[in-house]
Amino acid sequence: MGFKSIREWPENERPRERLLREGAAAMTEAQLLAIILRTGSGGKSALDLAMELLDTFGSLRNLGQASFGEISAISGIGTAKAAQLKASAELGRRMFTASASKGPAFTAGGDVHAFVFPKVQGLMKEVFYCLMLDVKNRLIRETRISEGTLSASLVHPREAFRDAIKESAASVIFVHTHPSGDHTPSREDILITEKLAAAGDTVGIRVLDHIIVADGGYTSMLEKGYLTAG
Repeated sequence: MGFKSIREWPENERPRERLLREGAAAMTEAQLLAIILRTGSGGKSALDLAMELLDTFGSLRNLGQASFGEISAISGIGTAKAAQLKASAELGRRMFTASASKGPAFTAGGDVHAFVFPKVQGLMKEVFYCLMLDVKNRLIRETRISEGTLSASLVHPREAFRDAIKESAASVIFVHTHPSGDHTPSREDILITEKLAAAGDTVGIRVLDHIIVADGGYTSMLEKGYLTAG
């Protein structure tokens, strides 16, 4: 039986089509490598080359640590495919490094104010942020949820927790600005805090605090008793 490229395989057996259909987690290491290699060479399909790479180097870790020359020496790989593999390995390393790095930890409203105020000083409109934290209250990611007058319609729990759910955050701190310079919470601020805390209980992400930041200082809803610490 002669060489048969992946393009000639039944569509439901092709690695790329399977990834699109079932997701990357369902793929074997060889299938993922085949997608990176894209095409076969030297009478071998991309999947054949992928399996040979794994067999030669023993593991993805060893393959990632192999030199350019060691990879390109594999029959059918060559310089172009070796470059693709080295680039993919480096991207994976950088992604891991980025996800492993930790941001600042927040233990009080003053910590949040010191972190946020330089970013929002002088803004002429209200801006609402979500700070996503890990189990040690360290910052994973921050995101701007809305701009404009703070109201229930602008700060919907679905939008407020969307990125926190994606990031698997353990807890969140919400922050919004008062361009007037007065950080006294309005009745609307208090209602929004209660609504977000209830939504956090529902999705399993604790709301640690809601901070109002202004040129005149800040107000912590937790410290003022509008939010429970439980």
